[in-house]
Order: sequence, then structure tokens, then C-alpha cells
Amino acid sequence: KHRGNADKVAALYAGSEFQNYSDRVAFCSEFLRFGLVPDPDEGSLMFKLRSARFCRVRHCPVCQWRRSLMWKAKAYRVLPQIVRDYPSHRWLFLTLTLKNCPITELKQQLQAMNRAFQRLSQRKAFPAVGWLRSTEVTRGRDGSAHPHFHCLLMVPSSYFGKGYIKQSEWCEMWCRSMRLDYTPVIDVQAVKRGQQPTSLVPELLKYCTKESDLVRDREWFLELTRQMHKMRCVTTGGLLKSYLKELEQEPEDLIGESDEAQLTDDELLLFFGWKRSEQKYRMVDL
Repeated sequence: KHRGNADKVAALYAGSEFQNYSDRVAFCSEFLRFGLVPDPDEGSLMFKLRSARFCRVRHCPVCQWRRSLMWKAKAYRVLPQIVRDYPSHRWLFLTLTLKNCPITELKQQLQAMNRAFQRLSQRKAFPAVGWLRSTEVTRGRDGSAHPHFHCLLMVPSSYFGKGYIKQSEWCEMWCRSMRLDYTPVIDVQAVKRGQQPTSLVPELLKYCTKESDLVRDREWFLELTRQMHKMRCVTTGGLLKSYLKELEQEPEDLIGESDEAQLTDDELLLFFGWKRSEQKYRMVDL
């Protein structure tokens, strides 16, 4: 699915000022090397990706997917350690939105949202002692852009006593921080006591833009590329920054460092090539 959408993205970039992106995405992950390794749970053999060439273009569906997997793997590994270090703290999942904006004003809107979140985090009433924030942009039916933040907040246990903030109060704080003349839509949910914050990772660290939105309209997609250039989509702060700072950086290895470390000389290797006419990978002989 991701490789097939990558062909569509390459075609959308072709003939534009992003021809270089088109060339890179076209050759991304065309050839894959897998190893057959024992499944630690089932005892049978399983596929393990050993090598591939990724283009690392931000909006390449394959690289966007792999990047999300790397971020999720790190979060799943680190969040339980944070829970052990701060066992009395609780977690909130906060979604902050605005009205849709023209796609040509997306960068300006995202910059304003970043400044507003900084003001929000500096307010006296802001309860979080640490946070992880991701940016998502969806396409409106009229071709507008809908940017919004997904935030995982770590709060002291006292938040659910005297420090509790109602949803209407969160909405007011975001409105003032964004300096809006309308009431935005926000959503805040508490992670139940005893529930791991890792349950929120799939929603928090998903794709910046859905693949269906990427390939729907060429002009919208090209403008999205212009507007999102060098914009950071994952940020951390407070006590979580030292734990999760790697999430703010491009993963060095979209395959996985642990995979290469497990490679053995007698491991059976299988090779697959992308067959564009079939929109499938097929095993190839070398």
C-alpha cells in the first residue's frame, strides 16, 4: 500500500520544482533484503527487514510510515521508564485545533500555533510538568488545511484534586494563547489510573498527513510541500524532553539498529523487488 502510494507521490512531484523529490521517491524501497529469523513468541520463522534504500523525503508514504514506526518504537521503550521514575504522576491526551486555513497560509498558521503553545505552557495554570506534542495536517473538503496538535501531558496527581481544569477552561486558555476572536474546538481526556500512556502512542505518533490526503490533489500536495518545508512535527518539553529528545530528530536508521545487530552469517536471506506494473513486491533471485 505505502509503496503504491509512493508511485503516486512521485508522479505528483514530476515536472514541478520538486523534480528531485520525484526521482528520489521513485527509487525509494524498490529493492528489499529480508532475513528469516526465529519469532521469539511463536517459535516459527519470521521476516526481518535487513536492508533497503529509503529516500527520506518528508511526504514519501514509505518513509513517513517507517519514520512513524521508529518514533513509536522509541516511545514504547521509553514511556514505561518514565512511569517507573514518576509513579504518582498522571497523563492527559489533549487535542488543540483551529478553524481551517487556506493551504497557502499553512506555514504562517503553524508558526502562530507553535508560539501559542509556548505561551500556553508558560501560563501559571498550565498543569503539565512534561509533554510530547505532534502536529497533524488534514485536508478540508474545500481544499483548505486543518492543522492541529496532539499532546501527551504528564501532570502531578494533584491535578485531579484542586488543580483540575475543566474542558471549557482548557478551551479558554488555548483561545487566549492563540489570541483568537472565536471559540476553538479542543478535546482533553485523562488516561485512567493504572493505564499505561503507551496506549496513546498510535494516535500521537501517526503520520503528519494521511496518505489519502497526499495523493488526492496535485496542487494542494505541492503547496503542502512548500508550506511544511523544515517544519518540525514532533516536539517535547519539560521533564519529558531528556527522555524523548530523540523523537525531535530524523531517525538515523529507518530499518532499525537492533535488526542489523542480530544479523548472523548463516541467516537465510530473501530478496524482493517492486513490480510497478503489478503494484506488488515479488521475490527475485540474485
